[in-house]
Amino acid sequence: MRIIQFASAALAVCALLSSPPASAQGIKIGVLNDQSGVYADFSGKGSVEGAKMAIEDFGGSALGQKIELVTADHQNKPNLASAIARRWYDAEGVDMITDLNNSSVALAVQQIAADKKKIDIVVGSSTPALTGSACAPYGFQWAFDTHGLAVSTGGALVKTGADTWYFITVDYAFGHALEQDTSDVIAASGGKVLGHVRYPLNTPDFSSFLLQAQSSKAKIVALVNAGQDTVNSVKQAAEFGIVAGGQRLAALLMTLAEVHGLGLQAAQGLVLTESYYWDLNERTREFGERFFKRIGRMPNMVHAGVYSATLQYLKAVKAAGTKDADAVAKKLKELPVDDAFTAHGHVQANGRMVTDLYLFEVKKPSESKRDWDYYKLLATVPGETAYLTATNSGCPLTK
Repeated sequence: MRIIQFASAALAVCALLSSPPASAQGIKIGVLNDQSGVYADFSGKGSVEGAKMAIEDFGGSALGQKIELVTADHQNKPNLASAIARRWYDAEGVDMITDLNNSSVALAVQQIAADKKKIDIVVGSSTPALTGSACAPYGFQWAFDTHGLAVSTGGALVKTGADTWYFITVDYAFGHALEQDTSDVIAASGGKVLGHVRYPLNTPDFSSFLLQAQSSKAKIVALVNAGQDTVNSVKQAAEFGIVAGGQRLAALLMTLAEVHGLGLQAAQGLVLTESYYWDLNERTREFGERFFKRIGRMPNMVHAGVYSATLQYLKAVKAAGTKDADAVAKKLKELPVDDAFTAHGHVQANGRMVTDLYLFEVKKPSESKRDWDYYKLLATVPGETAYLTATNSGCPLTK
């Protein structure tokens, strides 16, 4: 009996050792984001749908292998996100992780990806450190970053005479970076920051912060937040009469999802920047309508960005003829980005995908012709103007 047991165990070990690792079995992509919290509309299930559409549009397979999608909710907790990423990369054979909204999460996962020699493509996080001081050989950043948002929204408003600012800033890496980048742009443009206040993520009551902003008499009250925090702060600003009192609101990271949640009555007049809008051209409209038929809402720049990042990863795998991370990373930096998200994108040596940003003003209810017809295009900011070059980004890989 012992001999039989030993033989069975030996056979099991041999089978385990001789079987290919999980990473060799098919192409596996993970969407890791907030699916139940403050950023659930900002990215969430919409990003998952974007990835699904990219896989379908690519044909469902690459290198003769099926493409599989896995998803998880990181709950805006870097420790949880890190645990999921390690399990995905080590035990479940995930080849690339994308979205990664929340800058603290994205920075943590990008370090893990670098250690494991795996690809990560950040879409929903904005800290420029991802392609700057914390850049990695296998790390990429797709839809926007705080420097681009600051140049587009902050620079444009100062030029109109809105030269005094007060910041209400979410207190973590994303908020700090966006406030600093916007402050730098304001100062360089001749404006002045009168003050700021920071608050914890997912704060329901903004009354004390809004009162401080109101008493500052700044021409612009800048909301340095995203997701449900932006929705709540805009609603409460209306209740406190911020705009009625002569100040103006600037949402430094706001998307179509949050405008929809607010409604045009509350959001009208807000100025914001996105790198995608469903009604920009025929190609964006076609993608937007397909997306809408699937989940009943139009995509924002994060949802469309995850579509683009996923599709471009698969194009790079095909072009490389392998899913080896070094070969795929090389192709990601060589191939042009041409899809429903952008027709003229390219990836810098530091992993920053460069494409145009669009400055929008939210329409008045009387100007909107249909549901989701929310934006007026004020300006197109060229990607080369909006983003730092690889050389100037602080990325040690480019020196």
